[in-house]
Amino acid sequence: MLQNNQKVGVGVGVLILKDNKVLLGRRHADPLKADSELNGEGTWTMPGGKMEYQETFEEAAIRETFEENGLIVRKISVICINNDKNEFAHFVTIGLKAEEFEGEPQVKEPDEIVEWQWFDLNDLPKNLFFPSAKILENYKLNKFYLYT
Repeated sequence: MLQNNQKVGVGVGVLILKDNKVLLGRRHADPLKADSELNGEGTWTMPGGKMEYQETFEEAAIRETFEENGLIVRKISVICINNDKNEFAHFVTIGLKAEEFEGEPQVKEPDEIVEWQWFDLNDLPKNLFFPSAKILENYKLNKFYLYT
């Protein structure tokens, strides 16, 4: 039986590449500040978040990226879809890739993301936020959806 808080959400994760490196932000270690219903405190994540009512996937990706790190992303396309769930929440995550961006990443929401770093696609941090890890896996395997 469903409880009132058991709903599927929709979110976006944005893959931003520069010289074969991906931009990741480290979530705050405090679960109350990490702002993730999927409990991703202390993990590395792509820019992204929940879609707002009436937004397109691309609009959500542009807004979330700018809010989190100040980058202006362009030429955005959907690259994958994932079914992300654990004991805390359930989200359908739309993975998008930004072909172009403008600016340098800044910590714009320090209570949520404490730093931004570029990581080589073949040398990623071990503690990846699992929805971001799935987007990266899909991207590397050139798959739209991996059943997990």
